[in-house]
This record gives sequence, structure tokens and C-alpha cells, in this order.
Amino acid sequence: MSTLRVGLRCDAGPRRGVGHLVRCLALAEEFLARGAQVAVFGAVERLDWATAELAARGIPLHPGPESPAELVEAARRHELDVLVLDSYELDPAGAGALRAAGVFTLALIDGDSRGQDADLYLDQNFGAQSAVLPGRLLAGSGYALLRDSVVTARPPAPRPATAVSRPRVLAFFGGTDAVGAAPVLTRVLVATGHPMDLTVVVGRPEIEAELEEITPGRGQVVRPVPPTGSLPALITDADLVVSAAGTSTWELCCLGAPSALVCVVDNQRDSYARVVRHGLAAGLGELPELTGGGVAGRAARATAARTLHGLLSSPQRRTALAARAWSTVDGRGRARVVDAVFDAVRPAAVGG
Repeated sequence: MSTLRVGLRCDAGPRRGVGHLVRCLALAEEFLARGAQVAVFGAVERLDWATAELAARGIPLHPGPESPAELVEAARRHELDVLVLDSYELDPAGAGALRAAGVFTLALIDGDSRGQDADLYLDQNFGAQSAVLPGRLLAGSGYALLRDSVVTARPPAPRPATAVSRPRVLAFFGGTDAVGAAPVLTRVLVATGHPMDLTVVVGRPEIEAELEEITPGRGQVVRPVPPTGSLPALITDADLVVSAAGTSTWELCCLGAPSALVCVVDNQRDSYARVVRHGLAAGLGELPELTGGGVAGRAARATAARTLHGLLSSPQRRTALAARAWSTVDGRGRARVVDAVFDAVRPAAVGG
């Protein structure tokens, strides 16, 4: 069989975040490791580190076709065998148009297939399932898409938590923190009153300006850092991670990180609830509640602060979360996805 040519259609930027690009990058690494040619189609706006990640892997970045006709035209021009669609914004008819043009189509979804007619669907969220996509859905965290940098940093066993007087805490909320969660959760962490060495990944200058207005308490240090490719190392070094309940959830699980999650957008709600219910991470609530005014807002922030204080002061609680998380995501999800693509495409190629 000739070299498989794979395209990945996704966008990233301050408004959209980077979750789609990060999981497409994980798939790209696996396809490249199998000898495929890979290109990304989409807009990557104001994210120097993300474009550097693509360049370091020799992955070309092309403009993102929008309409179904443009998708088909791009697939033909680049002679693609496979096109991965990872977007909440593209016309759902694009998948069916690509299939009709003979391009194998994999749609990455988060609960809602949006009416796309793809050859294969992937929902990597814990406990995902669908009654309307029989035989064509790869579902659950066994298919979590993780980059090389995460998989290689996975510890051979969940690490035991040790009692520390000033825990190292890492807080990050996606590559751009599009919803401005960092200042909110930093205030909640400070409100615990517990000593900590807090590193906050700052996606935008305006976030850093807000953080500078927060006064840490006794024994608390707040250190803002820019987005970095060495996030897995920061996660591994932390005693507790506070993060959004998006695609990074599976990175945290794979690395066996004791984590507390906040639901920052609606499409995270179902996955967030399942992860918290099964004890893979602690739940801090939904961002709109934590930013709310009046009695309800104060109560939500106080509850989240109590949860965090309990984790900061209890190595046993952190150990239990880390062990369940580590055992749920083994880092081989992307290999299973690419296996499924090759299993579907090879017979077609041979038959053709």
C-alpha cells in the first residue's frame, strides 16, 4: 500500500482554545510514527508555541477549508486518504461530502455528533456512549489522545503522595484560558488559607494583570508562567493540579496527577460529572457559579475552597485520586484509534 496521506482539520486561538489542536497533534504523532504523511488544516492564531510544535514535527499548516465543497476540494488537491474533523463550528454536512468523495472521514466529538455522517467517530470522554452510532463509534477514555510528551512522562505506577507543609500546586485552564478561569480559581486557592507554592499558567496578558491584583496569604506564593511545551513536567512535579475539565483531563489521568477540576464550558458538563462521580478527580463546580455574585456565588466559592483545603492537607486523599486516575488512562488510546483507521482504510485500498 502507498503512503497514507492524512489531514487534520482543527482550529486554535484565544477564543477557541487549543484542545482541538492538542488532540489532533497526538493523532498526528501516531500517524507519523506509522509512516503516514500528515498535514493540519486550520487557523492557529496568536499561539507561537503551538505553531512551533507543528514545525518541530515537520507538519505543514494549511488554511482551513470551511464549507463542505471547500473541504472536498482541499482533500482532492492534497490527495488525502483520510481527513480528521475536530470542530464544533464547521458545517456538519462536511463529513458526508467527504465520504461521498471517497475520503475516509474520522469525526472527533464530545457527546454530540452534530448530525455528521462520518465513517468513524471518536468520543474520548470517560464513560462516553451513543445509541445512534452503532459500530462506528470509538468511545471512552481507552481512546484518549495523548501527545508523546505526556505518554513518555507517564510514571510506571501511581506515585504515593507525601506529607508536605507547603504543597506545590499547578493551575492551568487550557492553552489560552479563553474563559478567564485562572484569576477566579487563584482567589479560591488563596482563600483556603493553606500554605502553597502555586504556579499558574497564564494564557493571555490580561489574565496576568488580574493575577497581579491578588494578594497571597501567609505561606502562599503565586508564580505566573507563560504557556509551555513542558507542561507534563510541571504536572508531574505538582502535589495537586487545578484545571478545567477539558481535554487536559486525560493528560492528568495518564500522568497520575491528583487533580481538582472546574467545568468551564457547557460541553464539558457530562464528562466532568462522570469523572468526579467515579473519583478520578475532585470537583470544584462550574465556573459561572464560582464567578456568581451574592449568596450563591459566595457559597460556591466557599465550597470549592473547602474541597481544595481538604486535598492540600490530606496526602491520602491525593493518593486515592491519583491512583484511580492513573489506572483509567493508559496512554495507548491514540494507537487504538489509528489501528481502527488503518483497519478500515487498508481493505478499501486493497479492494480499490
